[in-house]
Amino acid sequence: MTLVLGIDSSTQSTKAVLVDADDGTVVEQRTAPHPPGTEVDPRAWLTAVDAATDGLLQRADAISVAGQQHGMVALGSSGAPVRDALLWNDTRSAPAARDLVAEMGGAQACADAVGSVLVASFTATKLRWLRDHEPALAAEVVEVLLPHDFVSRHLCAPGTPAFTDRGDASGTGYFDTRAGVWRPDLAENALGRAVGLPRLVAPGEVAGETPDGRVVAGGTGDNMGAALGMALGPGDFLISVGTSGVASGISTSAVADGTGTVTGFADAAHGFLPLIATMNAAGILDLQARWLGVDHDGLATLALESRAGAGGVTVLPYYGGERTPNRPDAVGTWTGLTPATTRADLARAAYEALLCSLADAVDRLVAETGAEPRRLFLVGGATRSPALRALAPAVLGRAVTLPPAGEYVALGAARQAAWALSGASEPPAWPLRDTQVLRSDPTPHVREVYADLAARTAPWTTSATHTEGIT
Repeated sequence: MTLVLGIDSSTQSTKAVLVDADDGTVVEQRTAPHPPGTEVDPRAWLTAVDAATDGLLQRADAISVAGQQHGMVALGSSGAPVRDALLWNDTRSAPAARDLVAEMGGAQACADAVGSVLVASFTATKLRWLRDHEPALAAEVVEVLLPHDFVSRHLCAPGTPAFTDRGDASGTGYFDTRAGVWRPDLAENALGRAVGLPRLVAPGEVAGETPDGRVVAGGTGDNMGAALGMALGPGDFLISVGTSGVASGISTSAVADGTGTVTGFADAAHGFLPLIATMNAAGILDLQARWLGVDHDGLATLALESRAGAGGVTVLPYYGGERTPNRPDAVGTWTGLTPATTRADLARAAYEALLCSLADAVDRLVAETGAEPRRLFLVGGATRSPALRALAPAVLGRAVTLPPAGEYVALGAARQAAWALSGASEPPAWPLRDTQVLRSDPTPHVREVYADLAARTAPWTTSATHTEGIT
């Protein structure tokens, strides 16, 4: 049996899966935690990957790393970080994003150049923040990597140059996604000086070797890894409910959405991955469970006791700012609270808010790509909730395909490793087994009320959660 190792270096942890290269069967898996926060010493990821892969790495013939997108790993001349990495969910660079977009000639010109309109998540904006707020450290930077690049190089033989793939590179803000090439001039403009960038590895190619000669593939971003792990094709849409909420779809052509709603990423193969990401996703349910004093099972039970529309309660869940829509300073808003409001209504309102946000994302992707989803997949830790499974097709207004629980980002990295090992022109065909199709009567009125609240509260950017309609 030929085994390959896929690694997901996510925001919260490193997950490693050892997989049969022939059919994608997971043989063994391990995990190790990461420090919390939006600013992290990237060397903690190396400690975690060493712990998670101990005993697995030695059994694999090939390895690949998928990781959280966008983060800035700024290295000095010694190869060590000059400061902690700024992660995708660190919004301090929002003013820098606005400046960079203006310098590129506006939103549409920015999207035409790099595939997306820059927001605070993108690496380029973090480089500009570094230039403006920590100029002494900015002067020390000689190379900037993405999180997965940093982990991949750690696994390679000493002296291996840093490398990345087109998928993760397309989230930096200094990569021409349509042409598939770096824009070093944009990186230099962001930091204020020239900086080294990792070499680009083509899909399916070998990027390096471990010290004992095992193949290392190019790796990719986590969203691209998930799409590869589920073997998505053109017309397939994927919703992921984790730390972030993500709606994406495989496309054969690049997009350049000047409104900034759709980010025009490349995928980990030969196509594109138009994507919409929200900062507030599973955390909405975490907060609501905490406020109601229940665990997640209790929250789901309460939510299913209420009816569609949550007794008139509606939530705009921008608790920590938001990426889509681009409201980095926004706060949460509740409306429709009355003496008749129940704990069940409050629980249901949280689920409906999460799903309305994701439904808006799917509709925007449909408008941008011009195609209805062939299949709409739902993944992520929150899908364990029976309330989310029950309410998703109703709020989304579409049948939802639920695959079995799995580490699909890590599985995608494993599939990429198997691809590089095989030398084939396409990744191996791994079947997606035991899927379940969820259906329910649509509840369009829930989304109508949510949309009205979103439109009415656009100016709210205060420092505390806003409530209205309390009588």
